[in-house]
Amino acid sequence: MHNGKGQNMLSTKPVGRGAAARKYDLLTAMGAYALARDKYDQRRVLRLMTLITARYNWARDELAVGQREIAQLWSVDERTVKREMALLRARAWLVVHRQGARGRVTQYRLGIEQILADTSPQWRSVGPDFELRMGAQETADTPNVVALRPSGEVAAPDVSSGTEWALAQAVLHAKDPAAFGAWIAALKRGERAGGRLTLKAPSRFHAAYVQTHLTARLLAACRDVDETIAEIRIIA
Repeated sequence: MHNGKGQNMLSTKPVGRGAAARKYDLLTAMGAYALARDKYDQRRVLRLMTLITARYNWARDELAVGQREIAQLWSVDERTVKREMALLRARAWLVVHRQGARGRVTQYRLGIEQILADTSPQWRSVGPDFELRMGAQETADTPNVVALRPSGEVAAPDVSSGTEWALAQAVLHAKDPAAFGAWIAALKRGERAGGRLTLKAPSRFHAAYVQTHLTARLLAACRDVDETIAEIRIIA
């Protein structure tokens, strides 16, 4: 897991206009994810959500809380805190911003990109409005993510290269211009190895979302123009 540069569909720091809604959206995504997992994941995510709600400093984009205080909040011992925080770091849901030293506590930041990539399969269970909002939200500091635009503003793809992907893009654009503009236009053709076509996304989150939600649609369009394509691979 990785906390990459283009911090996903939420800004790196959910501040400014609409910030409160974005914070609630992030917590909703985490909650929906937890409810679809086993009891161990549910408890771990609940602990993180409680810690975020109680102690995360959104203005400074940091979490700076001592293990003793976390243990008290979670009603556990400090050994459990050490283990849980290590697991959250391993999943990249928490990222060390400044290592603690000389009595100072370690400062963390949320790995928002990874959280959204992991929770995206559950967005639909919250509702289509939530899924659309989470897919469309972006800020000026996320240039690698394509904004959802009205279909009338989405230009048709250039098919002059004649590649199977260029032709498939034309099919996808004709069927759903909005989805094409939001997610598909930014995908670039990578290598072709036999029946497998590799497409490159502009970010890890973008790749994860497309892989989860749109792979079947992409494969169908590619097979419409080249029936030898049997697999679509999305990388960042």
